[in-house]
Amino acid sequence: MRSKIYCQSAYNSYMLFFKNKIRLRFAPSPTGFLHLGSLRAALFTYLLAKSRKGRFILRIEDTDQKREVSGATDNLIKVLRTVGLEFDEGPHCGGKYGPYIQTGRLGIYKQQADRLLQTGQAYRCFCSPERLTKMRAAQEADKQPPRYDRLCRELSVAESDRRAAAGDSFVIRQKMPTNGEVTVFDELRGNIKFSAADLDDQVLMKSDGIPTYQLANVIDDHLMKISHVTRGDEWLPSFPKNILLYRAFAWTAPKFIHLPLILNKEGGKLSKRQGDVFVEDYLAKGYLPEALINFSALLGWHPKNDKEIWSLKELKKEFSLSGLGASPAIFDAEKLDYYNGYYIRQKSLSALADLCRPYLEAAGRPVKEKDKLEKYVSLAQDRMKKLIDIVELTDFIFALPDYNSELLGWKTLTPESAKNNLQILKTELEKITAEKWNKDYLEKTVLAWIKNRQEKNGDHLWPMRVALTGLKNSPGPFETAAALGREESLKRIAKAIKI
Repeated sequence: MRSKIYCQSAYNSYMLFFKNKIRLRFAPSPTGFLHLGSLRAALFTYLLAKSRKGRFILRIEDTDQKREVSGATDNLIKVLRTVGLEFDEGPHCGGKYGPYIQTGRLGIYKQQADRLLQTGQAYRCFCSPERLTKMRAAQEADKQPPRYDRLCRELSVAESDRRAAAGDSFVIRQKMPTNGEVTVFDELRGNIKFSAADLDDQVLMKSDGIPTYQLANVIDDHLMKISHVTRGDEWLPSFPKNILLYRAFAWTAPKFIHLPLILNKEGGKLSKRQGDVFVEDYLAKGYLPEALINFSALLGWHPKNDKEIWSLKELKKEFSLSGLGASPAIFDAEKLDYYNGYYIRQKSLSALADLCRPYLEAAGRPVKEKDKLEKYVSLAQDRMKKLIDIVELTDFIFALPDYNSELLGWKTLTPESAKNNLQILKTELEKITAEKWNKDYLEKTVLAWIKNRQEKNGDHLWPMRVALTGLKNSPGPFETAAALGREESLKRIAKAIKI
């Protein structure tokens, strides 16, 4: 018994240690709004971390100061929080591996770059921008791939130190192997081989002391104990350089997961010219967080079953690396509309009315009474694809459209016969008091009246619906009449009779 208890205790301790070691980061640049591709990357990173009881970390990579947009970091945190993604560590919530903003870590990068110089894994390059420009032009003229010719790689350490001490401007370059192959392992693609001869001696530290993405990224991931790196597969060409840098530092590299690209239906990259690509735009139009999460989760992840509807809670439990593929995912706007429409229909009328209110107010149509707003929303709920649709779908409530009397006709029913039917129906409707003027009572009373007259429902209900809405396609007559109220409904029917 003691042995079993001891083994179970040891196993639990091991699992706890292992789980705590799972650390994934989302590391955007603060250069503007959140791209849909970045949302997908953040979501997959979050789900991989949470499905294994790990930590989800935000790191802001702001070394490119020229492209930084003021307020972008706060906006990013706000948007991700809106869709349900919360960070365990980051510049806004702290953590023991900070600073979580790269410009606050410049001293760390310099220290580590100097270490590479001392161990011979990197070298100073004193080539002027003018020389490099001429070099690349000559290479392009000879139809050679543009890369540094490694002139300064042959400088002695003494000469390099002397020129640096004299104040000569330099960058620090990574010393790459010149022959053989570099084999790297991606969790989705397996082993990938690169020819060392194709690798450039990339710049690690610029002349102004600011690190490049490649250097800062590797240093930060190591010091922040990142266990898995998720990023787009456009970074695959940099993969061997990253691995060689880990080897240069004698560090163990994290596991890499290069996520597939998101393409439009034509096979190209998502572009602002072809439609919205920023999450903020979709939220502003009334795409629900639930829909954006559900849709994004299935852009490259393939669950074991054919289930299409996934809550964030379910995804945190079921998401796995084994469901990810390497093939590009296709962005289908119609599919996103389908998900959004589904989640809109799941909302209670009260909740949906609250969500729709700002859109109506922005259109100059404030509705103070909550019960009236709910009636209006109920007319549109089944047809809405996004919240902003409430404005167009309820236009007829606020202002009856101009329409031709021909629209009152239905099948063999002529417009004149339709007006006669409306006149008879109006007399019957006038008997119903305002207290009883609701969908159920209207429907029960009118249908019974038509049946008693042994007439067709359509000969009365079609002209009634057109009279109330002025539209060919619209909600049913009873819910519309209930939403408009007795006075307005009778007024509209009277107007139709006179057209």
